Amino acid sequence: MNTKKKKSLIYPVLFMTALTLFTTLILAILNQSTLDIVKANQELELRKKILYVFNSYDENMTNDEVNKLFEEKITEEDYKEDMPIYTFKSDEGSLKAIPFEGPGLWGLITGYIGVDESLNNVKGVEFISQNETPGLGGRISENPYKEQYRNIDISGRDNNFIMNNPSPDGNIDAIAGATQTSNFVTQMINKALSEYKGGGNK
Repeated sequence: MNTKKKKSLIYPVLFMTALTLFTTLILAILNQSTLDIVKANQELELRKKILYVFNSYDENMTNDEVNKLFEEKITEEDYKEDMPIYTFKSDEGSLKAIPFEGPGLWGLITGYIGVDESLNNVKGVEFISQNETPGLGGRISENPYKEQYRNIDISGRDNNFIMNNPSPDGNIDAIAGATQTSNFVTQMINKALSEYKGGGNK
């Protein structure tokens, strides 16, 4: 290979290497500079979801109102790794948001189920993460499904706190076309409540 040919290859390689390093540096700087913003937004979204469990979130609330209400009414205690229990001080007494998680059809489903302190009444549910099929299993995150979990009497139940209709003890309608996802959700919620009850109400 002659010198002219070598030079014609070296310059593009050096240029592309320099361009790659420069682009990587810019992306690293942008990523680092937005970490705090991303973290704050994630925390805000979680707070909205926890307030929703307790039926205390309104879509018209400002971010400041969300943070103020959360800090005034809710306390956090360690329970499971990265999934604490949240306690809401209300006129009814202390309400608890218990974490649940389990496999769905396409990945891990995580969320919180709200109950009163005596574990006799379900107050609400919210999903923190899920990867179910949009329009089918993904509808667990939509209000028509979640709102079924408001004020469900579960007194006297030891295991099957939540059951899909048309079971004789059913108290939730499964999502049409997504029976498996609906069953996964009730199973993981029942497991979480049974474990919490077995460990003693906190």
